[in-house]
Amino acid sequence: MLRGKATASGTKAYRAALKSAVPADHFRSWQGLAVSSIGLGTYLGAEDEVTDRAYQSAVEHAVAGGLNVVDSAINYRRQRSERAVGSALAALHESGRVKREGVVVATKGGFLPFDGPAPKGLLGPGDLVAGTHCMSPHYLEDQLERSLDNLGLEQVDIYYVHNPETQLAELPRAAVLDRLKAAFEFLEGAARSGRIGVYGTATWTAYRQPPEAQDALSLAEVVGAAKAVAGAEHHFRVVQLPYNLAMTEAFTAPTQPRGRERVTALELARALGVYVMTSASIYQGQLARNLPPVIGQFLPGLSTDAQRALQFVRSTPGVGTAL
Repeated sequence: MLRGKATASGTKAYRAALKSAVPADHFRSWQGLAVSSIGLGTYLGAEDEVTDRAYQSAVEHAVAGGLNVVDSAINYRRQRSERAVGSALAALHESGRVKREGVVVATKGGFLPFDGPAPKGLLGPGDLVAGTHCMSPHYLEDQLERSLDNLGLEQVDIYYVHNPETQLAELPRAAVLDRLKAAFEFLEGAARSGRIGVYGTATWTAYRQPPEAQDALSLAEVVGAAKAVAGAEHHFRVVQLPYNLAMTEAFTAPTQPRGRERVTALELARALGVYVMTSASIYQGQLARNLPPVIGQFLPGLSTDAQRALQFVRSTPGVGTAL
């Protein structure tokens, strides 16, 4: 097990070591940490050893080359992605190339992962929604412990409640917020005990939809739930949402109520002091090629469509890290 966590001194040393390799503005400052503006996700891929090795190699190369944000989830590739990330982090740390303190590691819990028989007593009647999703405190505690074991870490820097809007398919919004509040109470305890650094919500539709949509959540209300649990010193400090050339709502659509007006998710997150990590920045590879030539005119000086797609995301005001 790797002890420790991402630290201010560790991430700044990481940035300094790469000074000649990457531009200074590649890194952002967040929670006192030096955080890369591009991170690595681990969602797709076959559930086999070949893909495991490819992921481990990709994580090692990415982290050694200037990406010190690695994102996973316990249900990605039936827990294999977390384990591949853990193997890569251990190899980097043990070889002395990059220490644990230099890397921000994020994972998620909420969807049922598969890895042998399910343990008993974790889910009560009504806890499971849509046959796949649960965010009860007991369940999240089990999932966090499994994630720490998969990753081989003493602490994960960011822990997300994964797609909480899934619950809106069967429950009223007030009930979902109550469940989030209970989840946040557990996560505040996990932060106090040193198992996580901060927490947030990783979403797909929740913050991109207008308030009247069934699967919409108000970021202000979600942050309010964290404040109700822990006051102004709460640990809800980050959200994840999709944003790319084809899905621009986070920047262009005023979906979030703020008083009597509506603002964009990125604008409200900034006002609330919540860091934004974007998922699907190259739309699972669909934006890595065959972009219209006009995109290159507005994003000059880049060699590939993948670079253009990433630059569009990471240069958008309000975006912290593009995954």
